[in-house]
Amino acid sequence: MIFDTHAHVFVRGLPLAQHCRYIPDYDATPENYITYLDRFGIDAGVLVQPSFLGTDNHYMLEALRRYPTRFRGVAVVEPNVSRAELNEMAQSGVIGIRLNLIGADLPNFALPEWQQLINHVKELGWHVELHRAASDLPNLVRALLKSEVKIVIDHFGLPSQADKQNDPGFQFLLEHAASNNIWVKLSGAYRNGGAATADENVKPLIPLLLQHFGPSHLLWGSDWPHTRFEDTFNYQKTFELFKYTIPDVEIRQYILSKSAESLIN
Repeated sequence: MIFDTHAHVFVRGLPLAQHCRYIPDYDATPENYITYLDRFGIDAGVLVQPSFLGTDNHYMLEALRRYPTRFRGVAVVEPNVSRAELNEMAQSGVIGIRLNLIGADLPNFALPEWQQLINHVKELGWHVELHRAASDLPNLVRALLKSEVKIVIDHFGLPSQADKQNDPGFQFLLEHAASNNIWVKLSGAYRNGGAATADENVKPLIPLLLQHFGPSHLLWGSDWPHTRFEDTFNYQKTFELFKYTIPDVEIRQYILSKSAESLIN
């Protein structure tokens, strides 16, 4: 199967999280998204709870239940969420939790509620997805590696625009690739320095990611509907960028299928 491992669904009028950085003024329905999956020959997509909806996952969960063969999900939860609620999410097709930490305080994984949540995630076979600038990833990843939970890093790790591949946080990821417990998403290239230079933003990162992680621990995500970049990016441009930056067909196929399957329960 071929997977797109990063997309969002939402409609206007849903309950919003506090302190939203961005609120779309359009609908991005599961049905809209499926038209793109079908057009590009992609079997299934992973729906990631968007930041502006906070921990109210109900719209995403409804989509998972409505299209069980087409979607899996990554939820955003409070650290004190009950195991019963997580079990129910698992039955609906959730395979991980996302810590959307842009502009937020860093969590203290040593606290009991975080330890309990991470243990639940590990027991369920899920992963913890981190959305944070590379400079703050080392301490977060170190703590999660100790717990032996699977870790997914969003958007190439978001190294600084100035340092790119030399960002110490990005270098830390490369150094810990041998743990075999970290996956990096090749997604949102335009979030690493702007849409006009999307290819240049990530061009120096990809050879290093392939060298250290190999295709088995890299994932591709369209980041549909490209929130905040809707006017400059679309699904086709994102997919073409993936093909341009990973020209080897066999490597691309591995990333789209076997690597993704290693996280899809």
